[in-house]
Amino acid sequence: MYPSCFRKALFLATALLFISSAAAQEGATLTLDLAQPKAKVSPQLYGLMTEEINYSYDGGLYAELVRNRTFQDRGKVPPSWFLYEWGSADASMVIDRTTGPSAALPLSLQLTVKSASDHDQAGISNLGFWGIPVKPGTTYKGSFYAKASDASIGPVTVSLVEDDTGKAISTTVPALTSAWRQHDFTLRSNVASASSKYHLVLSVAKPGTVWFSLVSLFPPTYFDRNNGNRIDLMEKLAAMKPAFLRFPGGNYLEGDHINERYEWKKTIGPLVDRPTHPSPWRYRSSDGMGLLEFLEWCEDLKMQPLLAVYGGYSMMQEFVKPGPDLDPYIEDALDEIEYVTGETSTKWGAERAKDGHPAPFKLSYVEIGNEDWFDKSGSYGDRYAQYYKAIKAKYPDLQLIATTPVTTIKPDVIDDHYYRRAEEFYADVDHYDKTDRSGPKIFVGEWATREGLPTPNFGAALGDAAWMTGMERNSDIVIMASYAPLLVNVNPGGMQWESDLIGYDALTSYGSPSYYAQVMFSNHIGDQILNAKLDGTAPKLFYSATRKSADGTVYLKLVNASSTPQTLHIQLNGASAIDKSGKLIAMSAKTTAATNSITQPAAIVPVETGLKDVAAQFSHTMPGYSIQILQLKAH
Repeated sequence: MYPSCFRKALFLATALLFISSAAAQEGATLTLDLAQPKAKVSPQLYGLMTEEINYSYDGGLYAELVRNRTFQDRGKVPPSWFLYEWGSADASMVIDRTTGPSAALPLSLQLTVKSASDHDQAGISNLGFWGIPVKPGTTYKGSFYAKASDASIGPVTVSLVEDDTGKAISTTVPALTSAWRQHDFTLRSNVASASSKYHLVLSVAKPGTVWFSLVSLFPPTYFDRNNGNRIDLMEKLAAMKPAFLRFPGGNYLEGDHINERYEWKKTIGPLVDRPTHPSPWRYRSSDGMGLLEFLEWCEDLKMQPLLAVYGGYSMMQEFVKPGPDLDPYIEDALDEIEYVTGETSTKWGAERAKDGHPAPFKLSYVEIGNEDWFDKSGSYGDRYAQYYKAIKAKYPDLQLIATTPVTTIKPDVIDDHYYRRAEEFYADVDHYDKTDRSGPKIFVGEWATREGLPTPNFGAALGDAAWMTGMERNSDIVIMASYAPLLVNVNPGGMQWESDLIGYDALTSYGSPSYYAQVMFSNHIGDQILNAKLDGTAPKLFYSATRKSADGTVYLKLVNASSTPQTLHIQLNGASAIDKSGKLIAMSAKTTAATNSITQPAAIVPVETGLKDVAAQFSHTMPGYSIQILQLKAH
């Protein structure tokens, strides 16, 4: 027999549970007005923001498999490179800072071989970015620059060697000369299964000295582009249907110091003429992902380029004074815009054509700088105005984005950034409901719910989805939005920033729950914002509604961020006919900590099912911790 006090507590708890359950069953009412749309949806609402962080380019999207390919990473010995001595071979290696294949690459790796033979070769080895992936029946294309002290040293053997067994996929490059020359090679794998436990070896069988530079190896790339991108990551990005790409990045654009900024002119043309540069995330950028490669990335995914130009401020509080000191940087930005948009009759349009792309790219938006609210000098207003006037004088149709509010001149667009916890996004989901429609348009250029690592968990996805409903409802003023950071290499040492949309190692990749929330939202959006009103109590329930005017498809986005199911009574006003069936695209989890990972890439993914008994008034119950899209037809 339980004590009487316990029986009373049990009775009260049961009664409260019954009341709360009944309230959930009763539910709130969401009314949609189909007769009079509120406004137009921005056609470029969802896009991508990218920068070199978390090994996003080198070791990530940029498909190069060789790490530190130009031997310029810091270290007494070249990081990622190792001496290879097989059997009785005897050799040494050292960085030679007096010779290189070009003015941009003035150093090289010098290999001195004292003894070697056909069986016992000596050379250099590279482990790649946490391993080199090799897949069955795959062709790998590579090259290196080299010269030799004497042609008698013979050919170079190039091998992909399995770490555990020593089995090798090999080819030979003809004899070297005493002059710098690029040597191409091809390797065809015959392995039974995919593995990232391989390393690259370049070796010789005779004594002598060889200098190496720009050692490169590529797997097949997206659309077979030369110097291209990794296929699985590009496919994941394509699934997001992004409308734009903001590049070359945030901090990566500015650099820690002015001389470490992203200098676009040093990222175009042959790779041997690109000097590389330090990134603010403590590793060196190969600049293989140069300005043209960004533009071709846009071309491949049918995105608009959103070009960010250096605005005269770098992160260690270094800035360029407005006025004459700033003029050379503005001229450089004008040259950059000409490279992107100019006809081949222009100086920089001709340079683009020389680089292999005669057709100009369409450009509508240019951002001046990045996060200039960090600049304590207070100079951004004048710097932005100086850029604005110069760019508008030559390109009056370009929309110019300011990185923080300014009073010196009215920007076309303001870039807002938000990194928050889910509860903070829930509390501010109506942020843009109150924005002055006569002011500058809004670009939410960086935002994310920062929960989970290395990629977001389902709690973060709920925060993201809730925030997206607010941006979508206000996409007349919020014209663009892009999550950040986009990519992360999940290997130890690969991450500098927690909560990143897509994770990968050398061999495989996966989308986080937040990634799939992005896919759901960007793939199901109309061109009209519908007026919608929620009456009644619905804790942590968020919504947005859009319609495709061409065929009457309605996309109702619902987010239940509470742990309990919620029933919603949906009322569709102003429609003459409503299809009885529709689609339900849903994603849910048992806990907010649930997530995807490199070993469980599809633990949480959207599921599409049918939706029945749709009418002018119908009820729909959402499970706890769920993100849903109701796709309806109303005429």
